[in-house]
Amino acid sequence: MAKIKVEIDKEKCIGCGSCVALCPDYFAMEGDKAKVIKNDTADTSCVQEAESSCPVAAIETKAA
Repeated sequence: MAKIKVEIDKEKCIGCGSCVALCPDYFAMEGDKAKVIKNDTADTSCVQEAESSCPVAAIETKAA
């Protein structure tokens, strides 16, 4: 399984927390914005679900 790098665009993030609710091992809230707490991962299932569920498309995944 290929590794991916996860990033959050802080300018786009509205702090809804859906990524944290769906994937708490990889995302956390820092104030009113989400942050990535695990950056490189091969476990893409919940990360991809969080990415597709973000209402403002602030989560981006790239090949690591």
